[in-house]
Amino acid sequence: MARRASPEINAGSMADIAFLLLIFFLVTTTMDVDTGITRRLPPPIEDPDDILIKQRNILNVLVNKNDRLLVDGKPGDINTLKDKAKEFMRPHYPDNPDFPEVEQQEIDGLGEIWTSKGVISLKNDRGTSYDMYIRVQNELALAFNELKDEMSMDRFGVRFTNLMDEKRITAINKAVPMRISEAEPESIGD
Repeated sequence: MARRASPEINAGSMADIAFLLLIFFLVTTTMDVDTGITRRLPPPIEDPDDILIKQRNILNVLVNKNDRLLVDGKPGDINTLKDKAKEFMRPHYPDNPDFPEVEQQEIDGLGEIWTSKGVISLKNDRGTSYDMYIRVQNELALAFNELKDEMSMDRFGVRFTNLMDEKRITAINKAVPMRISEAEPESIGD
């Protein structure tokens, strides 16, 4: 009895099908992208020894390895950090020694206004948790955003995030610059 040969399957189009499936999954799959923290870095300083900042113009924020805050040498709370930062950065009367110095500036679109010379100095311990680091960053950014909103509402009657005019956005950013100085993490202690 003669054996019949089994018919071969044509595999010529298998590569095409595999390629099409690969393309389908690549196009339809979403990939998570970490965005990070958006900060505009200041220009490099020519001679760092020439920079002198008066102590009254600095709000020191320290975060230790146990995620505890120290704000201007006193124990702080993450829930009050935003309000403390806002109060510090808001321009006060020129002769008030409890707050940073202020200067009068002429800003296009706003006129002559008082601006703060305050700087928030942030320093973390190497053991600070990522969660606490992000929470502190968020609170400080929120403080500056609320100050911008307040000025925008006062001057233009609309929140800063809703401004459409690039000139007005630039004016508010110049009047309320995000002045956060972040030092390299080191061991701070308990």
